[in-house]
Amino acid sequence: MDGHINSGSRFNAHGRKISADVMRECLKVYLVIGSANCQDDPLYVIREALAGGATMVQYREKGDGSLTGAARIKLGLQLQELCRKAGVPFIINDDVELALQLQADGVHIGQEDADAEWVRSRIGGGILGVSVHRLEEAKRAVQQGADYLGIGPIYPTSSKPDAHAVHGLQILPGLRQAGIHLPLVGIGGITLERAGEVISAGADGIAVISAVAGLPGDQVRNAVQQLRTRINR
Repeated sequence: MDGHINSGSRFNAHGRKISADVMRECLKVYLVIGSANCQDDPLYVIREALAGGATMVQYREKGDGSLTGAARIKLGLQLQELCRKAGVPFIINDDVELALQLQADGVHIGQEDADAEWVRSRIGGGILGVSVHRLEEAKRAVQQGADYLGIGPIYPTSSKPDAHAVHGLQILPGLRQAGIHLPLVGIGGITLERAGEVISAGADGIAVISAVAGLPGDQVRNAVQQLRTRINR
């Protein structure tokens, strides 16, 4: 599909890239969600998460039992509509064509996914997030136009069976000391108890899957509220 991502979005007004300051605010509590990761109905989960103060949402429809075809597109459109009503950016994991089709606010890719420079050329001023695991990858992502970097897994995680080796907190200050000033979001095994130390180590925000989406729907709002409180201390 031709064209750029959602050039009318307030997150990339007039096709310009999102500012680093706005990006940092968007990363505070970044929910990664897919139907296979939700204990409850994904639409209920996302409504409650947004009501609790989630600041960004990534649609990651992968894994056993995940939706495909028209059902995957339909859920993406429904989740995106809720995010737009809440004024929260909606990001697609890995799939540039789906992001263009939905006119999402951006794309997040891993090291095994598409080349970041190519993704930037496709999405114009849309948000581009890149997962990195070492300094060399971080430097390359910065050069290729990333708006933020996903750093992890910080702790052991069961949400991604193909996750890289655990890095621990030390990777965050290491990147900062090496001159990486791009907004950073920590991911991987982050719980309420661990959220504050991830921010203290140098992250601008936390990305969560099971700590929110894996809860019963009636606990989601409170979980997000508590995460917001913990990282704002």
